[in-house]
Amino acid sequence: MENNQTVSESGRGTRFTELYTREYPRVHAFVHRRAGDRGAAEEVTAEVFRIAWEHVLGGGEATPGWLFVTARNVLGNHYRATARLTELHRRIGEELDRAPASAEDSAVLDTLDRLADQHREVLLLSYWDGLGAAEIGRLLGCGAPAVWVRLHRARKAFRELYTSSRESV
Repeated sequence: MENNQTVSESGRGTRFTELYTREYPRVHAFVHRRAGDRGAAEEVTAEVFRIAWEHVLGGGEATPGWLFVTARNVLGNHYRATARLTELHRRIGEELDRAPASAEDSAVLDTLDRLADQHREVLLLSYWDGLGAAEIGRLLGCGAPAVWVRLHRARKAFRELYTSSRESV
């Protein structure tokens, strides 16, 4: 029985590899035309094939049509994430009493990257994910009052880093 199971798993892997080799260029082109960005297209396409592999491991069949439907759904997730990022830029800009950040303005992202992990996490949970203090507290294992203190400190750290980077430009 184990021999048959091993053979069938090996067969699934071989079929998946053939599907990947044959369909990757088509799926990537489909995604790239819609995302407009090569890096995003590569990430989305990789996610499509990761999902396909899990689907195959679960006993499902990944066909070219299935791949394109999955790609469309993953692209939808990508668009929503991009919209959330744009909203995050706008809200942080408002928080700093300045005009909303443009798509080209990477100062907000650069500042987020330079923030300490605990500050970045609480800001993203609040502004990006839209969670309230009680929800963030459950995730971080603390109470809502502690979350408000952490948010205050994170905003202050962000403001200082952001202002210093803008002054040095």
